[in-house]
Amino acid sequence: MSKKSTASASKSSSKSSQKITTSSTAEYFSKNLQQVGFSSLTKAVLTTLKEAVDNALDACEEHEVLPEITVTIEKLGAGSAKNSDQIRVKVEDNGPGIDADDVPKVFGEYLASSKFGRGRCTRGQQGIGISAATTWAQLTSGKGARVITKTPAMRKALSCTVEVDIKNNKGVQKDRETIDWDRPQGTSVEFVFDGRLQINGEAGLQNYLMGTALVNPHLKLNYKLPDSEPQVIDRVSDVVPEVPDAVEPHPHTMKLGEFMAHSHLFGRMKASAWLRKGFSRVGDSALEEIVKVHGLRKAVLEKFVDSLEDQEFKDLFQAIQKAQLKAPSTQSVLSIGEETLSKSIKRLGPVDFFSVMTRKPTICDFKPVEVEVAIARLEDKALEPDSSVQVLRFANRVPLQFDKSACAIVQAITSVNWKSYGLAQPKDGLPIGPYIIAVSVVSPFIKFKNASKETIDASDELVEEIRRTLMQAGQRLCRHIRAEDKANELEQKTRHIEQFGPILVQGLCRISQASDARRKKAEDGLLKILGRDARETEQELKTANENLSSMEEKREARLNPKEAAVDEVLVAEVVEKAEKAEKPEKKTDKKKKNKRSKSTAEVVA
Repeated sequence: MSKKSTASASKSSSKSSQKITTSSTAEYFSKNLQQVGFSSLTKAVLTTLKEAVDNALDACEEHEVLPEITVTIEKLGAGSAKNSDQIRVKVEDNGPGIDADDVPKVFGEYLASSKFGRGRCTRGQQGIGISAATTWAQLTSGKGARVITKTPAMRKALSCTVEVDIKNNKGVQKDRETIDWDRPQGTSVEFVFDGRLQINGEAGLQNYLMGTALVNPHLKLNYKLPDSEPQVIDRVSDVVPEVPDAVEPHPHTMKLGEFMAHSHLFGRMKASAWLRKGFSRVGDSALEEIVKVHGLRKAVLEKFVDSLEDQEFKDLFQAIQKAQLKAPSTQSVLSIGEETLSKSIKRLGPVDFFSVMTRKPTICDFKPVEVEVAIARLEDKALEPDSSVQVLRFANRVPLQFDKSACAIVQAITSVNWKSYGLAQPKDGLPIGPYIIAVSVVSPFIKFKNASKETIDASDELVEEIRRTLMQAGQRLCRHIRAEDKANELEQKTRHIEQFGPILVQGLCRISQASDARRKKAEDGLLKILGRDARETEQELKTANENLSSMEEKREARLNPKEAAVDEVLVAEVVEKAEKAEKPEKKTDKKKKNKRSKSTAEVVA
């Protein structure tokens, strides 16, 4: 064998003898932080703020505490990276506090969460976000999260710095001490890291804070942004929303691998008991069906799940997929409610009209979902009248501010024909005007496109559900705009009559040298003829106002839990009748004009 071939064989042998190593979850995310919202310096600031606020709100609601959150963001100087600033983000809450032993787990350990896989409509789920914020601060400034926390049972507050042991995915406490704190309970977390501030715009901090206040009416928010005075947004509701109990997953939403992995959570348990306990809508009748109708061996159900063979798992999975199971329960979704959302939307700024619509919970892709929509028109109509409407997107009451075009919410908005509701709209685009369209999607199993939860996956069923809610809110907006148009038309016609009627009569009398008595009679006759059209417009305005009042009465009836909910089919019928009533109006306009011209000629003669 030649020296060259010997060297090659030796090199190949060396490669094959290399050991395969494993890495921890923390090590993976520390090298892939872009997957959880830290893909840019601007996103880093917003993601850090969002994760801290989400944790605070979830903790307060879990313990039925009306949340009061204080946010402080400031620029400390130049960052360690090129073209970056050193940013400090501090979030304080009045929540229940964190037990001393849990502090390093919460802020320094990935996938450590009390909410993981529970199937509840909470903001956080996996326990990744706040640990990623600690990692980002640690990588860019050399320090982790500075935490102060106190539970009601603690005599003094705990103060410490939490860092992530990246190799072992463990939180490490440093500088631990007990201190006197000016509050009976709560948590304060502070991050210093490299970032870049964006205050305004759709992806700005101001927009995030206002959006958070909108979908959390029970929140009192104090915040201080750079180069601005401290701001306070008071709560408009004193009721802490009750997060519904967790719901088990529906088997029709799972793939085979997920189905098998789900069994590992239940230990040594019979397959029949696992199916009943581990899934929703699987009962004795469903188990009987998969045996008698779909051919599953009954012995498979009697075996323990930890002893099932792969083929038996596959047979069981295929049988349960064929079974006619009930749709998942919709009692697990959390609603903001039209009444509180109506109060909260006024916190967006001065609006002269808003329409709020809450759909009944439904099932999309075998998952319970509830959609709520608010459409508000800003009072300052001269503010960029040719720009697209501002879209506020929410998933489980958390603002979504990136990757807008791929989101199910935006796809639903662009699919609606807003021209039929009185708004201008380019083809396949967002409507135009000084409006805010806010859409909230709530579900214990929202499917996001990525781990950073920036956009909702656009399934056909979900887009259609959002679209229907938007159309119902648009119908209310349409009635308001129609009433406004009739009022403007009446005002314009009245002004023309008052302005040009006397001038016309005076000119004709001067030409014909008519007497004052004849002039007075002509003025009265002309005003009577021209005023006929104004009276018709006045009647149309009255009808439009009556329709608007009727709509508001039905809305109040729906908001009142003691009264029956309004049937959405009835709403659609009313709108359809109104649209049909508009069509013959164009034909009758010509007849009216002909009558007016003949009558005017008679007066002149």
